[in-house]
Amino acid sequence: MKRAKLTGLVLTLLVLFGAHDAFALTISPVRVEITGNPGQTLRGEMEILNEQQEQKTFFSSFENFEPSGDTGSPRFVGDTGNLSKWLKTTDRIDIASNERQIVPFTITIPADAEPGGYFSAIFWGSQDPKDQLAGEVAIGGKLGVLILLRVAGDIHEEAGLSEFSTVDGKKILTAVPVALSYRFTNKGGDRVVPLGDIVIKNTLGMKVDTLKANESEGNVLPNSSRKFQLVWEKDAPKDMIGFLANAKAQFSNFHFGFYRAQAEIVWGSENKIEKSSTWFFLLPWQALTIVVVVLMVLVFGVKRYNVWIVSRSSTGK
Repeated sequence: MKRAKLTGLVLTLLVLFGAHDAFALTISPVRVEITGNPGQTLRGEMEILNEQQEQKTFFSSFENFEPSGDTGSPRFVGDTGNLSKWLKTTDRIDIASNERQIVPFTITIPADAEPGGYFSAIFWGSQDPKDQLAGEVAIGGKLGVLILLRVAGDIHEEAGLSEFSTVDGKKILTAVPVALSYRFTNKGGDRVVPLGDIVIKNTLGMKVDTLKANESEGNVLPNSSRKFQLVWEKDAPKDMIGFLANAKAQFSNFHFGFYRAQAEIVWGSENKIEKSSTWFFLLPWQALTIVVVVLMVLVFGVKRYNVWIVSRSSTGK
């Protein structure tokens, strides 16, 4: 079993109609990636921490999810079968204030399960699901763990890099940072994790930087596209208010001319490679304007000085 890094993907359903009690609960890991064979029972565990100032009872529930848009965020579709039915854990837990509990869960894969990806979440909430089924309004919140199951077998893999450019397609920029984005489309039967590098080269073709294409190792679910965004020179000061402020920022991190970003994305069980490139032109006009003005002043000053020298020589003074 693979436990994903805590990358900030916390599944929170907001309180409906306003809850009177604070909902303070921590669950880890936030994502579990696991592979099994048809007919196999898989076992795992999660850690639950009650951060409230009193003992609380939490109830479990299961919901499948599918991709929502191109952000990678899940859209929960309820207890619709498959993985949500294969998952089992305790119905409820009582946790004292600031207590941690390790809660086991199992996934029983049917013998006739089709190979491919299945996606669900184990939720813990303050509302008993049985009450909701009885028609009561759910007042409270719930947190969950994403379960990404791969049923082993002959799984169709089909994916590709469908778009790569600067954000909003802007080609002429005044300064770094430069925001880049690429869209990765998955038409296969299981999730894929696009990896690889984005190499930045300058006008002379020299490499100036290398960016991770998917630093958080985010998944692209089947039959969906996901847009990944990354930033070159992300620590550079962004556009500031005022001509001089922008010029100062441009001088502190000076880049000028044509640049090319080359993407090499690796994905799938066979480490297939997708390549693409885009270009942009950096024109720090505020900084260049100051340079031109200074040069003009120097040239004008030298000319005036030469005229003065010639004038002194001709008058003999």
